[in-house]
Amino acid sequence: MIPFDTDSEAECARTGSAADLTTRLRRTRARTLGLFSAWQTALPDLRVPMRPELNPPLWELGHVGWFQEWWLRRNPDRDLGLAGNPDAPRDPPLVPGADALFDSSHVPHDSRWTLPLPGAASLLDYLDVVLADTCERLARSEATHDALYFARLALFHEDMHNEAAVYMAQGLDIPIPAEFADGGADRPTAAIPRGEAVVGACLWHTGTEAPGFRFDNELADHAVALDTFRIDTTPVSWRAYLAFVTDTGVPLPPFVRAGVGAWQQRRFGRWQALDFDAPAVHVNWHDAQAFCAWAGRRLPTEFEWECAAHTVPGFGWGEVWEWTASPFEPYPGFTPHPYRDYSAPWFGTRRVLRGASRATAAEMAHPRYRNFFTPDRRDIHAGFRTVAVA
Repeated sequence: MIPFDTDSEAECARTGSAADLTTRLRRTRARTLGLFSAWQTALPDLRVPMRPELNPPLWELGHVGWFQEWWLRRNPDRDLGLAGNPDAPRDPPLVPGADALFDSSHVPHDSRWTLPLPGAASLLDYLDVVLADTCERLARSEATHDALYFARLALFHEDMHNEAAVYMAQGLDIPIPAEFADGGADRPTAAIPRGEAVVGACLWHTGTEAPGFRFDNELADHAVALDTFRIDTTPVSWRAYLAFVTDTGVPLPPFVRAGVGAWQQRRFGRWQALDFDAPAVHVNWHDAQAFCAWAGRRLPTEFEWECAAHTVPGFGWGEVWEWTASPFEPYPGFTPHPYRDYSAPWFGTRRVLRGASRATAAEMAHPRYRNFFTPDRRDIHAGFRTVAVA
């Protein structure tokens, strides 16, 4: 698990040089291609059922290339960062009709199964051309935060879709090689002691005004009053969660079972022995709430989680995303960034998760990053930790 003070990888991705960003884009693209190859091996026709949590693999691939092309090669304001006009007229896409195929803001989810998508070979060539153009632009970039903003946005966007590809593979029993399933965070091998930490009452400053790339929902700096609280130093383990299941009779999360003589967990199409000390995973927000009620605890707010992650030595995170008690809402003074559909459409309908999962790219594992999903989702690699009831 990631200790509380090792967010330098994520900060470097948000503030580093154009050369560093180029390296990261290429590394992320290698993961994209590795994941797609695994999907091709398992599903030669690349057909998946229509479900809310899935996308057709060819659509995912094309969308990643389209997003990078839209915000970089085709964006006349690409060097202006947040000052750019997101509605500035664009040149035609490299793939004819790509806007009508891959623009997630305007292409309804369920229609993606019937679109006339290009074949895999054409889309892979498309991604190569777009990335080469991006890297060439970075090589001659002024390297200001504004000039690098959209390249960083494209990097993190592709990281998120890679993690989604891992979720989808898990849900469909598709084998994924470990080097692509794991996001690459440097996790200490020594186990972090399981226990509880006391955090004193404070005025915690959340949000940020720091230079470099920031997601719009992370801005701006403001104070939140916190009372003294006691918080788990690690997420709730399978040992604790299964005791709750046994005592209450609630259904098990997906991908776990009582096998012949032992508990087992299914990972990417294969049953394996369950590690009772690992964090419980594939639980939704309602499951987490039910556990807390049973244990006489509660979920932390996202601000309690963030404060603890920054101030408690030995606060372990990074194995699973962690549900919090907080609804996904804008911080005071919220202003949407050019990619206006990233945050604003989802306020009030999602719950905040903090931390990262093993499938999260290391450069995404930042203690101020606000992930958000609907509270019913069990397909994501999510668990939780608890706080003592006052």
